[in-house]
Amino acid sequence: MVGILAVSTAAIWIRLAIASAGVRGGGFSLVLAATRLTVASLLLIPTWHRVRWQQISRGAIFYACAAGVILALHFAAWITSLSYTSIAAATTLVNTNSLWIALLSWLCFGEKPTWRMGLGMGIALTGGVLIGLGGVEGTVVGSNPLLGNFLALAGAWAVSAYLLLGREAQRRGLSLGGYAIVAYGSAALVLLPLPGLFGANYVGYPRAVYLWMLLTALLPQLVGHTSINWAVRWASPTLVTLSILFEPVCSSILGYWIFGEVPTLWVLVGAVVLLVGVAIAALGGHPRSD
Repeated sequence: MVGILAVSTAAIWIRLAIASAGVRGGGFSLVLAATRLTVASLLLIPTWHRVRWQQISRGAIFYACAAGVILALHFAAWITSLSYTSIAAATTLVNTNSLWIALLSWLCFGEKPTWRMGLGMGIALTGGVLIGLGGVEGTVVGSNPLLGNFLALAGAWAVSAYLLLGREAQRRGLSLGGYAIVAYGSAALVLLPLPGLFGANYVGYPRAVYLWMLLTALLPQLVGHTSINWAVRWASPTLVTLSILFEPVCSSILGYWIFGEVPTLWVLVGAVVLLVGVAIAALGGHPRSD
């Protein structure tokens, strides 16, 4: 639950950074994404010596690096989406990954969901769609919701693959700390040169921007994502991602408190439906193998 609460703050810090910088779009979003992963990676350096690298197979390192590349794509897409659509829509659509995780787990690993988990998943996703379609009233809403919603959905596809790759890396002997170092570091290396391609840079912003960047790296990344990676190792990725569906509820509440993004009736109804679906899925047992 701590991890879910931590990741729920991501959209808030990103929106505050965008507002403080006075810029939005792909270039600045890549700056935010690269800074988030770079700071997180640097903070993990002191734990490097604790990882028993000699006992780790090449396959584990490969999966962790691949996960890092996919993680970079996830953040590039999702952070950019927050420049164009509402917090409720962006956080909801990016968390449809439970559907894609279930499909990928079934196709790639033979983990067929139970009927009750499938029912709960369908109900939860229905609630998520209602939240996304409900929108907000009288506040900051993105300039291009269609583009923003598509980018959030693309972020969901990417993070689904990221979670599955991360699980394989840890199952092949890579510890949680070692996985975080390799995956976050790989993602940072992919992202660092990209802002320059869009004419953006890392300096010249107000001090508040760097504070929001730091908080994004500390809470949603180090606390939130690392907690989720730990959970994926010991539980079904589908069940973990269904639990993450609490994120849009928390983020929408924070969006209301901080930015005045007032959820509509459909958003409130969707939140209730989502929570019911998560409860049904959680009680549905583990996926079974074919």
